[in-house]
Amino acid sequence: MNANVPNVRADPARARELILAYGWNATAYQILNPGIEHWFSRDGDAVIGFVTQARTRVVAGAPVCTAERLPAVVAEFGASAADAGAHVCYFGAGSRLETLLVPTGHWSVASLGAQPSWNPAGWPEIVARRASLRAQLNRARNKHVGVSEWDAKRGGTDPDVRRCLGEWLSDRRLPALHFLVEPETLGRLEDRRLFVAERDGAVVGFLLASPIPARDGWLVEQIIRGHAAPNGTAELLLDAAMRAVAANGARYVTLGLSPLSLHSRFESHRMPRWLRLVLRWVRAHGRRFYNFEGLDRFKAKFAPDEWEEIVALSDTAHFSPRALWAIAAAFAQGSPLVLVARAVTRAAKQEARWLGRRAQRHSKASTA
Repeated sequence: MNANVPNVRADPARARELILAYGWNATAYQILNPGIEHWFSRDGDAVIGFVTQARTRVVAGAPVCTAERLPAVVAEFGASAADAGAHVCYFGAGSRLETLLVPTGHWSVASLGAQPSWNPAGWPEIVARRASLRAQLNRARNKHVGVSEWDAKRGGTDPDVRRCLGEWLSDRRLPALHFLVEPETLGRLEDRRLFVAERDGAVVGFLLASPIPARDGWLVEQIIRGHAAPNGTAELLLDAAMRAVAANGARYVTLGLSPLSLHSRFESHRMPRWLRLVLRWVRAHGRRFYNFEGLDRFKAKFAPDEWEEIVALSDTAHFSPRALWAIAAAFAQGSPLVLVARAVTRAAKQEARWLGRRAQRHSKASTA
């Protein structure tokens, strides 16, 4: 590579080539999502997706490169960040990077959640032994819900798919987050798989899966239910996706991060006491805006083969408040305090609408 070519630059085509060749981390394909910058190694054989917050380069997952090149790429990226006056924090680093960096003593670790994973070849057996799951699938089928896979051209331009996304976002307690939970993914479907649920010809939901090429796997990036989706629609979408990717030889599927999951070690004494107290407080009091327990239960009911720890690795001997703030700012796309203020305002407006609807129903019942 020409030494005059900057390491941080917009080259999504090259980033995509590297991801499809070496993407091992579950978040690898997500670095193509809007708002994520790309750093390329001098040799042009590695790419890292990151955002900069609080003078910290927060990396989406891990470097995309061969396992053999990982140590050198980490060192080169660290030097590049230092030249820019920034620290480095890998979020969702994965076991390969954790095993490499933590034993050095120069990197600190924080457990921030877990992600469930399956070999999709075993999915039919899971369905066969879980009566509650079969009941949910039957509920959706009895409501005439069917699932089919759509190609990129149709899915990326269909207004009903976008309508479903809008309906889902309008019901969220938090304003839309970004980084590794970016909602605007329908504009890049060329390598993704889109499964759409329809009821009597109307779109009621969809599932979007992103490739994890080096593991013959898929990340279920989104499961979206519109307002008209009957119970069991999400389960039916996942069932269709699991069977389809298994038929194509996939060996790995994950539903992605469950923040502060009880299947992780976020209460572990390997983390500083201040961080354990903060995360415990967020899980206990943040439920008004984010249903940590509900997401955990939803994913657990599908009987994962494994729960994989999701960690953040910071280039300091002790995990610092700056690193935690930078991670939160990466998802908020700005100050986490502004996000909280927007969430409180959003919740107040939602509750006012609900109270208004309830009053209307009560008024109608009184005059009937």
